[in-house]
Amino acid sequence: MTAIGIIGSKGRMGQALVAAIKEAGHDHAGGADQGDDVAALVAASDVLVDFSSPKALQATLDACVAANKPIVIGTTGLEDAHHAAIDAAATKIPVLQTGNTSLGVNMLAALVEQAASKLGDDWDIEIVEMHHRHKVDAPSGTAKLLGEAAARGRGIDLATHSESGRDGITGARKKGTIGFAALRGGSVAGDHTVILASDEERIELTHRAENRMIFARGAVKAAGWLIGQSAGRYGMDGVLGF
Repeated sequence: MTAIGIIGSKGRMGQALVAAIKEAGHDHAGGADQGDDVAALVAASDVLVDFSSPKALQATLDACVAANKPIVIGTTGLEDAHHAAIDAAATKIPVLQTGNTSLGVNMLAALVEQAASKLGDDWDIEIVEMHHRHKVDAPSGTAKLLGEAAARGRGIDLATHSESGRDGITGARKKGTIGFAALRGGSVAGDHTVILASDEERIELTHRAENRMIFARGAVKAAGWLIGQSAGRYGMDGVLGF
């Protein structure tokens, strides 16, 4: 039985994680939120799962490194400085970071990468995502994950080949770019569609999340896989055996 601790335990995902941990037969080691003693939770856990906020990440990573404990990071809205901190921690402990822990979404990313690699840049790529009205970041971490998959397939850098927030007279679409559109409303757990459009034909690859439990189950599976791995930075492709 694996003892799994949750960083960000009071949020919607934290509650789903508690259920998924019990469902999988693991031990819920406890949770920590803003103002709590993260070090105590880390000490009581075999592995940590973090769905909190970017501003709390550095302290969590420091505690995990100090205790030599692996961590799964599902927090979204990460910037370059956060990724640099993850890279630094990954030289000492196993760290799995992903924009989405759903097994289905990560299978979708693999399909997107394959499609992008086989179709030329005369096929435009657009990523459309929709989430509940309370989500604070856009595009979603999953949309970025899918964009990175498409960029890998094309052999390009996403940062210099992406477009988002189109409004007004924007001019014609730039060839070879990857577009993003974010929709917000209601209680949508997460819908993502990758559109590959060429002249007179279109491919649409879609994943719809019906319940947050799919993310929680994937995170718990990732946590179990991460234990026993050597220090390094990992993604969900390892969990799926890619």
